[in-house]
Amino acid sequence: MQSETTFPFSNPTISPGLIAEITERLRLRAFVPALMLGNRHLMTIIGTKRPRRFSILEHPAERREFQTEAQTRVVAYCHWQSNRLNRPTILIVHGLEGSADANYVLGTASKAFAAGFNVLRYNVRGCGGTLHLSPKLYHSGLTVDLHHVARELIEVDNVQQLFLIGFSMGGNQSLKFAGELGENAPSQLRGICAISPPIDLETCSRSIAQPENWIYETRFLRSLHRTLREKEKHFPGAFDLNRLQDVRHLWDWDDAMQPYNGFRDAMDYYNQASSLPFIPQIKVPTLLIHAKDDPFIPFEPFTDERIAANPMVHLLATERGGHVAFFGKRQPDEDRAWAENRAIEFCRLLSRQT
Repeated sequence: MQSETTFPFSNPTISPGLIAEITERLRLRAFVPALMLGNRHLMTIIGTKRPRRFSILEHPAERREFQTEAQTRVVAYCHWQSNRLNRPTILIVHGLEGSADANYVLGTASKAFAAGFNVLRYNVRGCGGTLHLSPKLYHSGLTVDLHHVARELIEVDNVQQLFLIGFSMGGNQSLKFAGELGENAPSQLRGICAISPPIDLETCSRSIAQPENWIYETRFLRSLHRTLREKEKHFPGAFDLNRLQDVRHLWDWDDAMQPYNGFRDAMDYYNQASSLPFIPQIKVPTLLIHAKDDPFIPFEPFTDERIAANPMVHLLATERGGHVAFFGKRQPDEDRAWAENRAIEFCRLLSRQT
């Protein structure tokens, strides 16, 4: 399906005990929901859409295009420290129909830069105003671009410590990327953090189709329809818009559109693009952050024994938090974005140890 990039490096094993120790340290900062946001839907909507200020916007960004396939380029906004070669680097990957300007991306980038990291706010293929840079669509299991971007950062930019933080769809892509690398993970790839990742796409597709989740599914479908119509303007005739007539659920969308990505239908796509089967092959320190009350990404797949069996992968589960939001009670030493804080702490602690 995709051409993977093989790195000519080996990743020295970091002690599973060290990863467990770091995860336990993160657990000490338990998530406490903000007052009146115990409801998972309120948490998800208010927690991700609330007004915020982002210090990262005060730092100039280099707009960087990466050539990943013959007709495909992706864009990242790079915020480099003054002594960039001596600083660790974080690549942030957004969720479905998101962009490098999503609140959670800007919030995480602000924390990462303040903590001394170089930061790349990455636009998944076609997102963030880049529809014209590829005739192809993106999908939740798309990793070929991440392979190329990571390779270029390591081989061209001489990045010595690279971390990925992925949100929702971006989390699934980041986990699958690490699993595909397996034993060939480069020594420079130091850690992966996935927040609210849909590791089992079939389960998620069935869940979001439930009546109580109509607001999320409707929002995604409307955005996807707009995106495809805009895409067709750049590449006339590349897509049959008549396929959209019978689309009522995300499952229908995947049945209609994933054949353009080389999958037979929705079920074939879910089987090949879900990151859960790739998690056993992950050989770099990995943190999963997920709320048990996520409205449309069920918790059950996170109890899969394949996750627990991999000592390089640890789950930080909370009772509350909604989807991506994790809008917490105010703390004296950090802001309310609890999951963003834990992700940066995870990378910071690993950076000091490796």
